[in-house]
Amino acid sequence: MTGKIIVGIDGSEHSLRAVQWCAQNAGRLGAEVVAVHMIDQPVYVGAGPVPFVVPPLADEQREELVDFATGTWCGPLADAGVSHRVLVVDGVSAANTIIDIARAEDADLVVVGRRGRGGFAALVLGSTSSQLTHHCDRPLLIVP
Repeated sequence: MTGKIIVGIDGSEHSLRAVQWCAQNAGRLGAEVVAVHMIDQPVYVGAGPVPFVVPPLADEQREELVDFATGTWCGPLADAGVSHRVLVVDGVSAANTIIDIARAEDADLVVVGRRGRGGFAALVLGSTSSQLTHHCDRPLLIVP
């Protein structure tokens, strides 16, 4: 198989396990790994009728985050010699962002950790992994 694996990363223990799974298996599958980190873009409603949206990261901050994610969160991929790259994207829903990138990249597999850094923890699955089970149109692997 020569293809692409999308892996969701957020620095949580579970996403690091997903990266480890990719490090152990992507080479055997002949796949490139595209690690995706979404920056939440919350909308704040002020006193007026127009909502206030937090501005996106400056280019320098985005580059620093890509470098950090590449060197730290994706270190196991580099150590294993797996071809990979990191995308840092703005979004509102991690699941929708991962789905959109999986489609754009024509990914063969999506890999995520069971839970991430979300605030209110679900009992078994995190909200992103749960949403992906219902809406992802690619093969999905959830790493415990």
